[in-house]
Amino acid sequence: MQLEDYFDIALIITSIALIASVILQNKGIGLGGLTGSDSGGIFTARRGIERTLFWVTIGLSVLFFILTLITVYIK
Repeated sequence: MQLEDYFDIALIITSIALIASVILQNKGIGLGGLTGSDSGGIFTARRGIERTLFWVTIGLSVLFFILTLITVYIK
């Protein structure tokens, strides 16, 4: 395996984790939130697991961006 293959695998794993973390943030909205319908909810402060999941999503998106740049540079 070459170095490119490792970065491709890391990109796949990161993208799956990023998709899962975004979907998990739609707590209480159901499938309507995935299709873009209005939830009609009130915005509240993030606490506990919601805040942790929020920061994990940001970290995964930064990691995905960096891995993408490295992969493009290597290829």
